[in-house]
Amino acid sequence: MASTIGATPDRDVSDRRFAAQLLAGHPATSPVAVVERLLAVQGQDPRGARLAIRARTAGLSAADVDRALTQHRSLLITWLNRGTLHLIRSEDYWWLHRLTARPQFQLGCRRILARFGVTAAAADDGVDVVAKALAADGPLTRAQLADRLSATGLPADGGVALHVLMLASLRGIAVRGPMIGAQHAYVHVRSWLGDPPAEPEPDRALGWLARRYLASHGPAGERDLAKWAGLPVTWIRRGLSAIAAELRDRPDGLAELAAGARLAGPPPPRLLGAYDPVLLGWQSRHPVLAGHQGIVTVNGLFRPFVLVAGQAAGIWAYQGGQVVLDRFGQLPAEVETALAAEARDVRRYLASEREPAADEGSR
Repeated sequence: MASTIGATPDRDVSDRRFAAQLLAGHPATSPVAVVERLLAVQGQDPRGARLAIRARTAGLSAADVDRALTQHRSLLITWLNRGTLHLIRSEDYWWLHRLTARPQFQLGCRRILARFGVTAAAADDGVDVVAKALAADGPLTRAQLADRLSATGLPADGGVALHVLMLASLRGIAVRGPMIGAQHAYVHVRSWLGDPPAEPEPDRALGWLARRYLASHGPAGERDLAKWAGLPVTWIRRGLSAIAAELRDRPDGLAELAAGARLAGPPPPRLLGAYDPVLLGWQSRHPVLAGHQGIVTVNGLFRPFVLVAGQAAGIWAYQGGQVVLDRFGQLPAEVETALAAEARDVRRYLASEREPAADEGSR
């Protein structure tokens, strides 16, 4: 498949991506429907993940996301693509974990733990402590698990507990499941989700990944998917080949499902949260950020931003229950009216939010 990465998509490509992302056209009806479309939503910022759902639905609240995580068990958060926390559907867990929770991420955990003086054997013992604690007493919060780990002699530093939990999650033992108050608790995977299904043939799994990615990001290039998933391009080519009969021919060489999202034009003005998926799905963020690349900071933080006519038009913050806008320039009156309505909706949506702990998000 030809690659056109680095080129700026034309208006048609951008509009098709916005429709695929559920930022234009009909909104989704539930948090699960949003995550089903997007497949994996960046999850290290709890509010950002909830706001990604707000921007793609109508009339829901942050509490609806918490219910999906807790009572319905239909969503969860764990380390997947690129070794980063993602919000996914529970039923997609085994497919994504097998494909994207790669061994090198475990090596990275071990290196970090070694800096805390934790040997490989001690890290393995810590994972065993987590597994037994969750199987017997889960759900448990990170603080509760940190207490159990320190009781075995591991350093009490919070970074140790975090990376032992990450190691347990990458090994398919633990995930972040339900909310306990404002804390996102961990659960034992098999206790929470049941036994795993049979592992599919590799090219079938890669085809599944390519299909699901293109449903929410197409048109896109093979290197876009490789970057998003954190997988080798050779694997991505196998996945695209497996679904070749489902793809539409395009003169630009990008891949697109023949039954892709219906074109709906540019999205209406939106207030998008930190780490919104529209900035994380392709190699280049230039079509959305243009001259405002500072929305993504040098230390990898993605700020909440204002989207107008398909491009960044400002940044915003939620402070003291109010939305504070910092526009990049003067906006038309009708856009200001739309953004005022967006700000009211953000306040309504977050009114049910339980303030997350300062250390909840990571990586």
